[in-house]
Amino acid sequence: MTAFVRRDGRSPADLRPITIQRQFTRNAAGSVLIQAGGTVVLCTASVEETVPPWFGDKQTGWLTAEYNMLPGSTSPRKPRERAGKVDGRTTEIQRLIGRSLRTVVDFAALGRRTITVDCDVLQADGGTRTLSITGGWIALADAVSTLPVGPNPILTTSVAAISVGIVGGEVLLDLDYSEDHRAEVDTNVVLTGKGEYVEVQGTAEGRTFTQAQLDAQLALARSGIERLLALQQAALNSSPAKQG
Repeated sequence: MTAFVRRDGRSPADLRPITIQRQFTRNAAGSVLIQAGGTVVLCTASVEETVPPWFGDKQTGWLTAEYNMLPGSTSPRKPRERAGKVDGRTTEIQRLIGRSLRTVVDFAALGRRTITVDCDVLQADGGTRTLSITGGWIALADAVSTLPVGPNPILTTSVAAISVGIVGGEVLLDLDYSEDHRAEVDTNVVLTGKGEYVEVQGTAEGRTFTQAQLDAQLALARSGIERLLALQQAALNSSPAKQG
């Protein structure tokens, strides 16, 4: 029996080639350019010594996230989103990114500060939301490293995400656009470094799926995220490229 081979030569369980460049920009406390195959996202994390007005006197901090696909990230050109005119997909994705990153932050240890993680898609070829979470956490970790050290760590663990789905009856990891747009089932999985689920978004696009197929997707996603978590740590342990 011939092994299933994908358009780019990957096996069903392979991630796309991933590159991570930290400190890609100068002004944000943390910034990462992350690429998975043809998808490229710039993630920045900025720290402000303030909290939202609705916080009142609470001695804790906050994290929020924004996501955007830049006009040249797709073909045809995606119209630029303006304040007050953010579409539903963008709102859904930036809420997912924020929820995912907040699960690994000790806000009491952060203190009365707000961290904003911005994820801007420079080039889209599937998996933009999951790559934003994976890269956003690295930017967040670099931003947190610039803050005063307290008795408790601000980050409790890491978090990463990946897409998985069923295409032509095969369970595939890390779908590119050519696979995603024809998938019978499309699922996004977010896991922490402790192996705990943050979110599972699974949708039957063309047909229903069985419990066994769901289990197979979750198992494949977990194996992929474990590799992403290792890549995150390797990136943080390496010296970032210096900007000229």
